[in-house]
Amino acid sequence: MGVNTNQLLSSCCLLFLAGFSSGGKILVFPEDGSHWLNMQFIMKELHVRGHNLTVVRSSRSLYIQASSPLYTVITVNITETAVDAEFFTILLQRSVALRKMSPIVRFFEQQRDVATMLQIFHNGILSLISTMLDDSTLMKELQDSKFDLMLTDPAFPAGVLLGNYLHLPMVYNVRWLNTGDAHMAIAPSPPSHVPMYNSMFSDKMDFLQRTENFLRYVVSCLQEQFVIIPIYDKLLKKHFPSDSDLLTMQRSADIWLMRVDFILEFPRPGMPNVVYMGGFQCRPSQPISAELEDFMQSSGEHGVVVVSQGLTVTALPKEITEAIASAFAKLPQKVIWRYMGERPLSLGNNTMLLDWLPQNDLLGHPKTRVFVSHGGTNGIYEAIYHGVPVLLLPLLFDQFDNAVRLEVRGAARVVDVGTITSKEFLEALQDVIRNPSYRNTMQKLSKLHRDWPLSPLDSAIFWIEYVLRHKGARHLSSEANNLPWYSYQCLDVIVFLIAIISTALWASIILCRLLCCRSNKKQKKD
Repeated sequence: MGVNTNQLLSSCCLLFLAGFSSGGKILVFPEDGSHWLNMQFIMKELHVRGHNLTVVRSSRSLYIQASSPLYTVITVNITETAVDAEFFTILLQRSVALRKMSPIVRFFEQQRDVATMLQIFHNGILSLISTMLDDSTLMKELQDSKFDLMLTDPAFPAGVLLGNYLHLPMVYNVRWLNTGDAHMAIAPSPPSHVPMYNSMFSDKMDFLQRTENFLRYVVSCLQEQFVIIPIYDKLLKKHFPSDSDLLTMQRSADIWLMRVDFILEFPRPGMPNVVYMGGFQCRPSQPISAELEDFMQSSGEHGVVVVSQGLTVTALPKEITEAIASAFAKLPQKVIWRYMGERPLSLGNNTMLLDWLPQNDLLGHPKTRVFVSHGGTNGIYEAIYHGVPVLLLPLLFDQFDNAVRLEVRGAARVVDVGTITSKEFLEALQDVIRNPSYRNTMQKLSKLHRDWPLSPLDSAIFWIEYVLRHKGARHLSSEANNLPWYSYQCLDVIVFLIAIISTALWASIILCRLLCCRSNKKQKKD
């Protein structure tokens, strides 16, 4: 069938003009690690749609590439950083030690550790953004670039501060903010039924759990006010108007693309400018390499166990690794394990160790029977998308909360990494493989997750372009963002009402006394 040359040229011109006219200039300030992985999915789609992307990265970045065909790079030279691969190893060792403590001791030790980590991370971010704002040449270049939008992950506020400095409309790719769930900064979060970060509670709490959850809520507010905010005080005074404050800046984003789907997250209050896009990185599986395919097929009817501890943890402590490897060796299934440490002595012939594995493609393979995971958000949503049951060994950060959410839905089992034994791990793994309820529940969640009129990624892109088209979305922001905390909680109203009631009571008492005194005097005269 022939092709009309004029029609083809006309079509190409129309596509070019459409891309040129709709494309925006977007400044992207991502976070490193797994956060960067999911930011890339959004950036690739924006690039396909003709948008011009510029990424800000630190010279000490672990995963953000210094060059890419998708975007232009601005690299900020940082001489030192406290956060590297060894730092996460130390955090892991500390996390294992915490799991062995009694609940009360663990609570206080956790809060101390969180305060220390917040200081380390935020001081590193302060160094990065200070270097940028102090560089007048760089700031002039950014201002002259006339960006249309800031896309940032506000887990740490470098992108937030830069976006406010440049007066750009902002879209967040967000899950965590300051001391916990980002919902806390923008939507009502009653501790009576909204579990706090690292509480490991569901939304159905008994009295003691609600008490602990309330204490965690109070502590998180105190950490925000007395640990995080003071770190940026001097920076704000130097580069921003006198009435500027960090929390108001953080709440000023036009759209919050929340990496949440309520098939996993517990229901809670939201806001009009919050767009839920949990699992937006999930996609149909692609063919794997011939070597991996041969290994998968060699498992026969038993199938394969896929194992990954995520990006930040390359290997577990030796005693835990040996216990897990010994359990794997006793399985009839084959095992593919993303592992970068010293080869375990108890490793069986049925286990393949890889520095990297195509996780999404393996989870979508028909031979995969179970996913052994640390509980990272990306991996959990990929398992849900493909309907694969999970055995969880939470290690750090939000992984403990993710594990609870999937466990209470009956789609996973959780093993405590602090007290793990080879026998316990093997029993839990065999239960997930043999008990059909885990797979059935996960497949039900998969159907719910996929049953949307618009995919999570398409929804995210729509709202980014919505902000570009309208140069913001301030009409979706709640006035609560502009209220001080005491007004938001109506404490000033409560104090006012108490003062009126107290004054009225006091006046009534005085009046009664005066009347009584007059009555007594009259009686005496009579």
